[in-house]
Amino acid sequence: MNDNIAKILKYTKTIAVVGLSPKPERASNIVSEYMQAQGYKIIPVYPREEKILGEPVFRNLRDIKEHVDMVVIFRRSEEVLPVVEEAIKIKPKAIWMQEGVINKEAADMAIKNEIEVVMDKCIMKEHVQNNKGQEP
Repeated sequence: MNDNIAKILKYTKTIAVVGLSPKPERASNIVSEYMQAQGYKIIPVYPREEKILGEPVFRNLRDIKEHVDMVVIFRRSEEVLPVVEEAIKIKPKAIWMQEGVINKEAADMAIKNEIEVVMDKCIMKEHVQNNKGQEP
């Protein structure tokens, strides 16, 4: 386990999830539900729906009024840059691009703004591994 990832998971309390699908079979929903069950506050960011996983849905990161520790991105790699540009404005401590999501330009921009970046890793898998493989 990367020590940096362990540190990020430890200080994170509130996670805004960009692209959190309301469909329970989608990876974004499965992963977010798992993280919610582990005690993290999940804030869905999605263009439709009023509630996902029992939480009010926001249309964009700017509309979230509370502090966000981490922004998790479930979008295609080529759609990440505008999300990171918006995320920088709310000043999370970390941006996490899910497995298969890679955007070096967006990562470099976040790092230049003193935001930690995890790219191309599944937050659920990393959390399970960090907690000695114990699934919920």
